[in-house]
Amino acid sequence: MIILRLDRVMADRKMSLNELSEKVGVSNVNLSKLKTGKVSAIRFSTLDAICKALNCQPGDILEYTSED
Repeated sequence: MIILRLDRVMADRKMSLNELSEKVGVSNVNLSKLKTGKVSAIRFSTLDAICKALNCQPGDILEYTSED
C-alpha cells in the first residue's frame, strides 16, 4: 500500500495548500485529494512540480507499507 505524506512535507515547509497550488499549477481540490490520500494515481509531471516547489524527493511524499 502506498501512503501519501504530502501533508507532513507541507507542514515541515510551512506551505499552505493555496501557496502550493499556485507554485505547482494544480487546483486546490486536486491537491487536497492528494493530501488526504483520496487518489489512486499521480502524474509524474505533477509529482515533479510538487517536489520542486517543496524542495523534496518523491520518497518524502510517498511511502510504501506492506498490507500485512
